[in-house]
Amino acid sequence: MVRTGAGPTPAADAHPAELDRRLLDLADLHAAPSVALPSRPVDRRHQVVLSGGMMDARWTINGRTADDAVPLTVRQGERARLLFANQSMMFHPMHLHGHSFQVRGASGTGNGPRKDTVIVRPMVQLAVDLAADNPGQWMLHCHNLYHQQAGMMTTLSYVT
Repeated sequence: MVRTGAGPTPAADAHPAELDRRLLDLADLHAAPSVALPSRPVDRRHQVVLSGGMMDARWTINGRTADDAVPLTVRQGERARLLFANQSMMFHPMHLHGHSFQVRGASGTGNGPRKDTVIVRPMVQLAVDLAADNPGQWMLHCHNLYHQQAGMMTTLSYVT
């Protein structure tokens, strides 16, 4: 139990009533119409294969560590789809700088929430769509810091 306000520290066996309620799953969340990406075809698709393991402490995107990464390219104005494919037994909270994306789910057809970080569960695929509307070189990485430091990082790069 983490104390976030004034008052005494809770007992070690404290059990907030909220923990007995139904937990939301990503599939339960949807973007409000005012923030959902407008419907349009996807212009560019990138497979983002997440792999590695604890034995050699080498974590990769598309088989490459950050120092050898091949950027994921987009052009200004495109709709891009990133299809995360987690081939490891670890959870990977994947974070994209400079953009938010809309979660589409495993099938690529869902109307999930707008986020900048999404957890990709072990041995699962998950599609997200983004509007390429913020030119630059943007980091895409696992938010597990030790995965990022061990190579699970690349860039989303705008090209002309």
